Amino acid sequence: MQPYEEKIWQLAEPLLASVGMELVHAECLRMKTRWMVRVYIDREEGVTLDECAEISDQLGDLLDVHDVPPGPYTLEVSSPGLDRPLFRDKDFLKYRGSRVSLRLSEKIDGRRHFRGELIDYEDEGGRKVLVVRDTGKCFRIPREALVKANLEYEL
Repeated sequence: MQPYEEKIWQLAEPLLASVGMELVHAECLRMKTRWMVRVYIDREEGVTLDECAEISDQLGDLLDVHDVPPGPYTLEVSSPGLDRPLFRDKDFLKYRGSRVSLRLSEKIDGRRHFRGELIDYEDEGGRKVLVVRDTGKCFRIPREALVKANLEYEL
């Protein structure tokens, strides 16, 4: 995690916890003339657009006071959506049994893309591994090989 992202987590988590929400992910990207700060928030019953706007106002004030990131920035606060990105260990544990889409940094069994059911998320001697069933076969995918992981919306 980048230093500014850590500070954003430190500022956003207590704010969100105070209103019964959780911080799903925060990223801070350097653009040409300004920073882009993206924050994904959620709770069991979901979040509304008005709640995102309210959190954006409050979090924006906190970021300004702490000068994080330094200089001009654009803040985006949103729900992770139906194709929710999975970032944390607790995300992979929570969504066991769900359909996921994965993109990897290296090929496993000749593939970098997997779409299937997240069967389990295991610790193998300190190394995290996703167990995914895709096309009737189970694959063991090292956590560090993940570039991107999302839930797949099912109708």
